[in-house]
Amino acid sequence: MKAREQHRRQTALLDWYDTHGRDLPWRLKNGVRPDPYRVWLSEIMLQQTTVATVGPYFRDFTARWPTVEALAAADLDSVLHAWQGLGYYARARNLHKCAGVVASEHRGRFPDDEPGLLKLPGIGPYTAAAIAAIAFNLRCAPVDGNIERVISRLMCIEAPPPGLRSLVADALAPLIPEGRPGDFVQAMMDLGASLCSPRAPQCPACPWAGMCGAMAAQKTGDLPKRPVKKPKPHRQGIAFWIENTDGAVLLRRRPEKGLLGGMMEFPSTDWREADWPLEEAFASAPVTTKWTALPGVVSHTFTHFHLHLTVVAANGCPVKQAGAIWSLPDRLGDHALPTVMKKIARHVDKCRT
Repeated sequence: MKAREQHRRQTALLDWYDTHGRDLPWRLKNGVRPDPYRVWLSEIMLQQTTVATVGPYFRDFTARWPTVEALAAADLDSVLHAWQGLGYYARARNLHKCAGVVASEHRGRFPDDEPGLLKLPGIGPYTAAAIAAIAFNLRCAPVDGNIERVISRLMCIEAPPPGLRSLVADALAPLIPEGRPGDFVQAMMDLGASLCSPRAPQCPACPWAGMCGAMAAQKTGDLPKRPVKKPKPHRQGIAFWIENTDGAVLLRRRPEKGLLGGMMEFPSTDWREADWPLEEAFASAPVTTKWTALPGVVSHTFTHFHLHLTVVAANGCPVKQAGAIWSLPDRLGDHALPTVMKKIARHVDKCRT
């Protein structure tokens, strides 16, 4: 009976997917095996980012670097620059590093199983399982937010995080069919992104409507159990806008490891929870000069904290500093500046107009 029920679920979902599956630039249907490079690239880009946002970036990357060898040969700054707007820049650095490993150590071919994929930079358990299933058609059980929601409702799993994900993985594994595991995994992703949404799921239209435990128990809106969110802390900092006699602005590269690693930035103090008295901040400035504090603050929210930056400006400063770069304000777009730094530039421009 259980095997028959599993087969019903598999058939119903795959039939729905064949008709309603999303048309995505990295996806091939009708039994055509997708390119592992494109699957890997899409999965890295999709981490904590929406499909709508990723689409244009994916098209740009594959047009500029159509193969993993081409991406490996690219300059890291070019990759970081193309990544601007996707956030979580460690992904871009690991993307470039992973491409180099695949090109040099695997002759341009991605490992075709989870253990091999897990050895590559930037690939964790979910990404390895997703690539193995989608690119190599293996019966692997990747659990992202969509799949976690779909399975927790289908099986009426009421456990709260963080233990929920392992229970979902255990329930998912036997459900994946032998014949079309890659399509089945993508079908669950699509189901979670469309009908089985976090709020107001469209249960009557769901291919699993008559087989869903949460629907039968009238608990669809209660599952999956949500973790209690802790408020994000606030951090403060002082950013230094330094112009030389030619009107160019001082930039420097952030350390490779850590938040926004390897990106370009305007010099600043550390970002901390305590306020920064200007006198203390000036002690860590790149140059000793007369500073003007600009009105207002630049605010930006990262995954784990809110940041508020006061900008101080100085003109006509000769600065010699290892790794420093001077850029005219209208050429800042040539550099890999994260969003928070672009906000600083806009703030300065607004204060001066």
